[in-house]
Amino acid sequence: MDGDLPTTPLPADTVGLLEGIVTTRAIRRYRPDPVPPEALRTILFAASRAPSGSNRQPFRFIVLTDGPVAARAKALIGSSARRIWGHKRATDRYDEGSGARADSPKARMARTMQRYVDDFERVPVLILPCLVRYREPNPFEGASVYPACQNLLLAARALGYGGVMTGWHQPVEADLRQLLAVPDGVLLAATITLGRPEGSHGPVRRRPLGELVHGERWGEAPGWAVDPPGTRHTAAGPAGGPRRAESPPSRRTE
Repeated sequence: MDGDLPTTPLPADTVGLLEGIVTTRAIRRYRPDPVPPEALRTILFAASRAPSGSNRQPFRFIVLTDGPVAARAKALIGSSARRIWGHKRATDRYDEGSGARADSPKARMARTMQRYVDDFERVPVLILPCLVRYREPNPFEGASVYPACQNLLLAARALGYGGVMTGWHQPVEADLRQLLAVPDGVLLAATITLGRPEGSHGPVRRRPLGELVHGERWGEAPGWAVDPPGTRHTAAGPAGGPRRAESPPSRRTE
């Protein structure tokens, strides 16, 4: 076997790359099962194969499962997550409009998010992707760590796990840095939770390809920019043009 390939045998039902890309949902509900070390090794190996400018490989991953340090980190971020989501739920009026109907997508999202933050301390795996800075902070430095995060989530999907990436660590970053002995010059880039999905993965819904892809002029889609037959769409997210500041956030979630 090639020395660059993981030695862990992959399950027979491992999904292919393109299938994984179009079916990797944000997973926020997890079974209590721990993620075995061999699965974590395969997932993090895939993350470490991400593109890297000049092959500097400045990404690092703090992986927390159980134990007192992991419990404290989960509690810190869980408390932050509940504050942030509580503010967003009120500000974006998740409980108004279509959110008042229990069967609406908006109401379902609110329930999912509330359960996620309420149960944050019980997530099987907490991963903090980091960036070892080698130059002054700039708007493009995320390109050196976020492709690795996507690799991680896709590898988890391939093995039957799932996760979601957030920035809920930011309000408690100082406490996390002290708890985890993160040195100066290292950016805590995100928070990823990981586990066996309580539900299932499936095709994600997005706007039609023709609304998202432009050709030689903005607003003119190439003729080939069409979705495969049977693709389901969503109207969530900003419209085809630049977002207007006066558009209330709640309109985008209904």
